[in-house]
Amino acid sequence: MYDRLKAHYVSVTGILVKNGKYLIARRADWEKAFPGKWTVPGGKLEILDYVLRERDTKHHWYNVFENLLKREVKEEVNLDIRNIGYVTSMVYIRDDEIPCIIVSLYAEPVDEDIKLASSLVDYKWVSLEESKNYDLIEGIYEELVMLDRILNEDSNEKFEWKKYGHAETKAS
Repeated sequence: MYDRLKAHYVSVTGILVKNGKYLIARRADWEKAFPGKWTVPGGKLEILDYVLRERDTKHHWYNVFENLLKREVKEEVNLDIRNIGYVTSMVYIRDDEIPCIIVSLYAEPVDEDIKLASSLVDYKWVSLEESKNYDLIEGIYEELVMLDRILNEDSNEKFEWKKYGHAETKAS
């Protein structure tokens, strides 16, 4: 069934970090994917995200994910960001059977004046422990664990996503 599909959507998400806390936002109940769940900013790559820019080499555009994350964070929570880094990547199959590759990044906000896009209805800055009390989209808690380890452990070890199985009952 999937061998007929050659194309993927490509998306990025961004875990914003400020003073040891992570920004999460609640999706509107009318959103098609994961309504009412808590998430981090992000969105799909579009051809116009790079094709109208001058190429960085004769054939290539660089910093495509970084620029996409800057655009999506600005659109969704009205923040500028810096110091972008890599967390992990994943794939999921959408309800319409199109695979979606998601690259999870992290960054620091430059400013503090959050204004939510209409697709988001609330936001919180939370510690890793506090994030357990929110109905996060599946896998995001584990990404927060990974990032917490990356930022707080003095180690060159590369961390891979791992299911941690925190409490199933969360407040929304």
